[in-house]
Amino acid sequence: MADATPLKTPLFDWHQAHGGRIVDFAGWLMPVQYTSIVEEHQAVRRGVGLFDVSHMGRLAFEGAGALDWIDRVTTNDPSKLVPNQIQYSLMANELGGLIDDVLVYRLEKGYYVVCNASNRAAVVEQFHDHLEAARAKLTDRTLETAMIAVQGPSARATLQPLFDQPLDAIKYYHVAIGKAAGGVQAMVSRTGYTGEDGFELVVEAADAEKVWEALLDSGAGFGVRACGLGARDTLRFEAGMPLYGHELSATINPFAAGVGWAVKLDKGEFVGSEALKQHATSPGAARVGLRLAGKRIARQGCKVSFQDRPAGEVTSGTFAPTLEASLAMALVDPEAAAPGAAVVVDVRGKPEPAEVVALPFYKRPKTAPAS
Repeated sequence: MADATPLKTPLFDWHQAHGGRIVDFAGWLMPVQYTSIVEEHQAVRRGVGLFDVSHMGRLAFEGAGALDWIDRVTTNDPSKLVPNQIQYSLMANELGGLIDDVLVYRLEKGYYVVCNASNRAAVVEQFHDHLEAARAKLTDRTLETAMIAVQGPSARATLQPLFDQPLDAIKYYHVAIGKAAGGVQAMVSRTGYTGEDGFELVVEAADAEKVWEALLDSGAGFGVRACGLGARDTLRFEAGMPLYGHELSATINPFAAGVGWAVKLDKGEFVGSEALKQHATSPGAARVGLRLAGKRIARQGCKVSFQDRPAGEVTSGTFAPTLEASLAMALVDPEAAAPGAAVVVDVRGKPEPAEVVALPFYKRPKTAPAS
């Protein structure tokens, strides 16, 4: 059977016309970089960067039973949400492994779920499998809309001239709906995946390029850059944020992955809750940060040993541009997880000394630069 044709975001033509190096990512043709990953990474740390994240799944829920439906399929407690608030949550299988990590939005009317591109089909299937008698409807709006992330210390100053509401009123993990870029209907959230302040705009697909160009114009004085998936990965890595397929998977339970705080076992039964009760008391592993002694990079799958015994493996690793060090995240045995523990990483057949360090590797400064 032939592979499905990769999907294109509403901004694909812009990426191609402006030198984006296009790769097939999770079934989408996406820019991995425009200039260099390090330059795009530093633009976000120092000023502002734009990311096309339209490949991420966007699911709209409506109906009287939407809350109960979402509650049954996710691990966090969506009943705690107030209108215009967002919640980080997880979707588990019956064994307590993870189908995806998601964001649940409570809007004035209905709910919205944002999921990872690679897992959209599985997420939709999981919802449909557990619809039961819920009086609710799920509409997959991924292909009808675009999603743009504006990230960096100058993100607010870049977006504010284009949005008809005060961005300071949108607190972290909250959302507002208004007009952007001369009348375009936009849903603007404040979550982020880079370790910096930032916003995400969801607009109709036909309006995407207009909004993207307006953001580039508005951010010109702050050194705005279009950024690809490469910088998005190094930024989230420095901020210690897990990535599905690396720190999260169907075989990694959330307590081992360090996101057990998003599992509310006291809210009642939900998919995977029985298995997750067991994982909560015995996670089996712990996600840690590693600082390697040299500059060699430990990639996913590199084995980690502690006191001459196998102790786990690397889930993500890179040479971090901001910190100028070779760093990694790993899942290790609990006895090897204490900060300061000396471990050894097998990097392509050669032992590399490393130290367990606290996550996140990077935290943004308390005071943002003037803008």
